[in-house]
Amino acid sequence: MTQVIFTERCDYMKVIAAIDSFKGSMTSMEAGNAVKKGILAAKPDAEVWLSPLADGGEGTVDALIEGLGAKKIPVTVTGPLGEKVSCYYGFLEETKSAVMEMASAAGITLVTKKDPLRASTYGVGEMIADALKRGCKNFMIGIGGSATNDGGIGMLKALGFEFFDEDGNDVGEGAAALVKIEVIRTENKNPLLSGAKFQIACDVKNPLCGKQGATYIFGPQKGVTEEQKEQVDEAMRHYADVTKESLDCDFADCEGAGAAGGLGYAFLSYLAGELIPVSYTHLRAHETDSYLVCRLLLEKKKKRKTTEAHIQQQR
Repeated sequence: MTQVIFTERCDYMKVIAAIDSFKGSMTSMEAGNAVKKGILAAKPDAEVWLSPLADGGEGTVDALIEGLGAKKIPVTVTGPLGEKVSCYYGFLEETKSAVMEMASAAGITLVTKKDPLRASTYGVGEMIADALKRGCKNFMIGIGGSATNDGGIGMLKALGFEFFDEDGNDVGEGAAALVKIEVIRTENKNPLLSGAKFQIACDVKNPLCGKQGATYIFGPQKGVTEEQKEQVDEAMRHYADVTKESLDCDFADCEGAGAAGGLGYAFLSYLAGELIPVSYTHLRAHETDSYLVCRLLLEKKKKRKTTEAHIQQQR
């Protein structure tokens, strides 16, 4: 998106360039600078301001780092299939805010062989835990591009939540662990989670379970076979039922609960997260008397009101 603003004098031009990244080619800021260069070549006295733009997925962290001067925090976390992966997130010290992409820790591009029964979001929880240690209290996390279908239990385990089978053993990782869950313990969750706020950039409306849920709709792209769909979906429903009984909340049918293999559901149920349907997560420019100040905003769809109403009914 490129916005052109004219003042009363038609010979004066002010341009705000807000352009999403071109995957694998250039970042949001690189694209914006290319536009700026072209505009100034045609009209040297134009005033051009750049505003990074991203859709909550790939490029969101880079847009924040480049646009707001956020600090790039490198971390090594557990990848979707247990290997160590290097990733990073953006951290704003002034506001104690972090922007993350779950795909950098548990994304489908990190696996060479898809294995949804094993794939875990544990690394996402490790990334959050690292930010918590730095004093972060405000999180915005894009949850597109996952390799996982574990209902978010991997992330939750990394944050201290515990999931046991009928014999009192840890259930393990991945979608295969969901059917084993009989006991959920929350008393050992990371104490730094107290007061933390999670805004989750989510561009899907699917519920957790059923024919329109995480497994049936998105499972195949992560390796779930036609024969596995029903079994894995039933395991996800079992996980939701035990969660409902243990935490006294029910978000399984909430729009977006099925995002990222049920990670949306985990944020809603365990971390009081807010799923924000977005068409674009962007840094919008606001004019003051002497300069433009960029701040992080979310372009919310009208459907958000319906989602918020459903969430409030559960709390």
